[in-house]
Amino acid sequence: QVQLVESGGGSVQAGGRLTLSCAASGDTYSGYSMGWFRQAPGKEREGVGAIFTDNGVTYYADSVRGRFTISQDDVKKVVYLQMDSLRPEDTAMYYCAAAPGPGGVVAGLGGKPYEWKYWGQGTQVTVSS
Repeated sequence: QVQLVESGGGSVQAGGRLTLSCAASGDTYSGYSMGWFRQAPGKEREGVGAIFTDNGVTYYADSVRGRFTISQDDVKKVVYLQMDSLRPEDTAMYYCAAAPGPGGVVAGLGGKPYEWKYWGQGTQVTVSS
């Protein structure tokens, strides 16, 4: 059993920067895929990116590549989503997710769907123009 708590959301002007955190507790954080997703009103959930905690391999959606960066702190068991050059279309509820093993990252790199096991409650990001 893994519990995930997102934090760091808020409102920011277009072109600004915001960093989200996902804190994990419960079962071991090591050897997990940790993913970031977002969902805007009226739209389906979109994968943002993910990291495999054992080796740091990441993937990013085309819409955020070059602007967003996923990193981790293995001691604190926290995964970060640094968002730069934010645009109004980045406005969404952002969620983190977890699953044991590298499957989440492998699926993302291959453009395949994946069933994540654990989800956080979400944190709102609003980008104004």
